[in-house]
Amino acid sequence: MKRTRVLLVDDEPDLLDLLEMDMTRMGLDSERAGSVAEARQCLEHGGFDLCLTDMRLPDGDGLDIVRFIVERAPATPVAVITAFGSTENAVAALKAGAFDYVEKPVTPVKVRSLVRSALKAATSEPPRAGIRPLVGNSQPMQQVRALIGKVARSQAPVFITGETGTGKEVAARLIHNASPRATAPLIAVNCGAIPENLMESEFFGYRKGAFTGAEADRDGFFQAAHGGTLFLDEVADLPLPMQVKLLRAIQEKSVRRVGGVNEEPVDVRLISASHQDLQAAVSSGRFRHDLFYRLNVIEIRMPALRERREDLPQLAEFILARLSECHPGTEPKLQPAALLALAQYDFPGNVRELENMLERGLALAENHTIDVTDLNMTPLEGSGVTGAEGNSGLQTHLDDLERLAIQEALVKTGHNKTAAARLLGVTFRSLRYRMERLSME
Repeated sequence: MKRTRVLLVDDEPDLLDLLEMDMTRMGLDSERAGSVAEARQCLEHGGFDLCLTDMRLPDGDGLDIVRFIVERAPATPVAVITAFGSTENAVAALKAGAFDYVEKPVTPVKVRSLVRSALKAATSEPPRAGIRPLVGNSQPMQQVRALIGKVARSQAPVFITGETGTGKEVAARLIHNASPRATAPLIAVNCGAIPENLMESEFFGYRKGAFTGAEADRDGFFQAAHGGTLFLDEVADLPLPMQVKLLRAIQEKSVRRVGGVNEEPVDVRLISASHQDLQAAVSSGRFRHDLFYRLNVIEIRMPALRERREDLPQLAEFILARLSECHPGTEPKLQPAALLALAQYDFPGNVRELENMLERGLALAENHTIDVTDLNMTPLEGSGVTGAEGNSGLQTHLDDLERLAIQEALVKTGHNKTAAARLLGVTFRSLRYRMERLSME
């Protein structure tokens, strides 16, 4: 069998000797290089399953090697060794495409954990069945899915932003499921739902006798997610004292239980999310800048439903199909007038609100066919249409269709009216007249 080969890049012979011994103990072959130029020569011949490089080298830095590998051998994971406390270098390496990083002083435990994770990432084929997808073929959703595919194989922390109900947890689960950690747990935590006095014990666990009621040792979220992913939802709600402890756990990759003495190493990938503007929270002093820098290495923005209205028919069909599983033998249908009313609604609660609306509509519908009145929608300000009147009169119906077509064209063109007119096949003057007639200005 072909033996696994690791390229070690560092200009310190003593450190290279230690790393070589670690590789030998793990049953791996290794080759060494002392500069960027030597590393490139080795890599051009290929055949490496992993590269471990220092950030500071005589003729450049580790980022040069990271970029070289990402361009020439993207399937080969590369990890970097950074100076202690060098957050900027670690983040820069992850953004450049590094799989992970290890801080000095380098210990055998740190190196072996990193190497095992990296080699697993290069060879594993995680299961994909049974995971709820992100539905929609609009450009924003295509971009989100493409980004999820890119970040899944990395260890880089991901921050998912977006309004409530846009599918942030769905995206987190897709990242986990497409990663080498897919067979390990994903632990989802709502940071805003934990009382402040219980946070440390919930996150890090506790020892028996640490406090009244602690009758046995208990794992925290970090231990439960060991080998997998820890998803911190609404991370902006963490109080400042807990932010400090979380930062240390991320930096040290270890945690100390409440009532414990020794720190325990933990291997987790962090994905966090919030509907709040985290940068604004940093500016106002509610969120630590250094923690934000650690969590927001790669940002994924989930688009609001009103930004991808063209996905509504597909989304509605998907949701209704899922709802029908709870009622075997039924085939829920959505009347065209009801779909039109949904297309004109702004959905402040996004996909979650659409799910609730369709579930309510199905419960009220006769013969499992949802009409406008079953949706119980509030009137749309400025649209001239209410839920109950959406299908009254031919002219009203035609106006509704025209308004929807114009709205979709404006969304697709970024509200550029000239481009929207071209897309609709009318003149700019005609589009302006139609928008004024339909009270769309």
